[in-house]
Amino acid sequence: MNLMSVSLYQAATYMGYPLIAAYLAVRKSRGKEDLERFGERMGFASMPRPEGKLVWLHGASVGETLSMLPLIQKIQQLHPSVHILVTSGTVTSAQLMEKRLSGTAFHQYVPIDCMPQVTRFVDHWKPDLVLWLESEFWPNILSVIAQRKIPLILINGRVSDRSFARWKKMPKFSRQLQKMFVKSFGQTQEDADRLKAIGAEDTACVGNIKFAAAPLPVDEEELKRMQKQIGKRACWTAGSTHAGEDEIIAYAHKAIKEKIPDILTIAAPRHPNRADEIEGIFKKVGLTVSRRSRKEEITKQTDIYLADTIGEMGLFYRLGAVAFVGGSMIPFGGQNIIEPARLEKAVLCGQYMMNFREITARAKEAEAVFVAENETALAQVVIKLLTDKKLLNERQKNARVFAEAESNVLDRLMPELEPYLTD
Repeated sequence: MNLMSVSLYQAATYMGYPLIAAYLAVRKSRGKEDLERFGERMGFASMPRPEGKLVWLHGASVGETLSMLPLIQKIQQLHPSVHILVTSGTVTSAQLMEKRLSGTAFHQYVPIDCMPQVTRFVDHWKPDLVLWLESEFWPNILSVIAQRKIPLILINGRVSDRSFARWKKMPKFSRQLQKMFVKSFGQTQEDADRLKAIGAEDTACVGNIKFAAAPLPVDEEELKRMQKQIGKRACWTAGSTHAGEDEIIAYAHKAIKEKIPDILTIAAPRHPNRADEIEGIFKKVGLTVSRRSRKEEITKQTDIYLADTIGEMGLFYRLGAVAFVGGSMIPFGGQNIIEPARLEKAVLCGQYMMNFREITARAKEAEAVFVAENETALAQVVIKLLTDKKLLNERQKNARVFAEAESNVLDRLMPELEPYLTD
């Protein structure tokens, strides 16, 4: 492992291209690639490069692309002539960006990390600055950016325990990659220290830009319509759930129903393309399901409202008094608890919040989140919150205060970026 280097990686991706192509074919067949825009993954741009200064922001998936939106808006506000290219690798994130980007910002799929595709992409877009979000380090892409002497800055950098252990086993490779960044901003001071330890030269922490996010958007008319359907029923939302958590939500719903007979559960999976499978799991245990994608109404008989659409988490979180944030009852690492907290919801998560460890620890200290260790505890906490109005109100207020505590993080980040944004 110590012998691993960027040049060895480049040779491996060149020699292994047939395997990469086969892997992409499997992803296509499973709906994990956008067939209409697949050329972008090969480095072929689907639009011309706009004239003038262009900043490229990359985030791996939904979480990263959502967290960059406030930064994009701030750049647009302060530098209206700058064009902003946003890249990500997932179909879901691309669909979200199509809804959320406007003005000078636009989306393309990130090219696969093979030299011909990457070179084609960078030579077309010729970015003046690259802002890289969080933790997805693609060696070929980063090396082409560095070779072109394009300033490359890591924003909200995150180094998990597992990644830190892995990078320490490949010190030469890690150092080569991290030295390509002219600046590296960690989400936390611990992340900044870890980035320094694995080879980054100029590290700092200005805070976590996830705190800068505005409240998730919502169609107010649709919100009123849905609230009318729910009426006075007790309601909680299980948001951003992953495979392995659907059974847990089904169990929790049945346990809650024993104490709160009219309970409504809104289940909003992280990947709506799993909806058929999820619906089958719920129906197998005797639950009545209404599906958002089919425009099915919530009736008195509805147990689960399966919220299987993209870009409507602002609606789904607002409908429930309590919000459980998924990816946390299984060893995935959790999802963003700040989103429901900012909407003044009583927030719950599971014990597996490795990707948001510091945020979760601070939220627990502020009594802004409940951590449920298993499905029984999850059901018990939901019951407690929905039957104790004083506790519910207290936890909702705590959540909002916590979520707004560092909303000025961009005021600390932007001065660091200004020299690269101005001519």
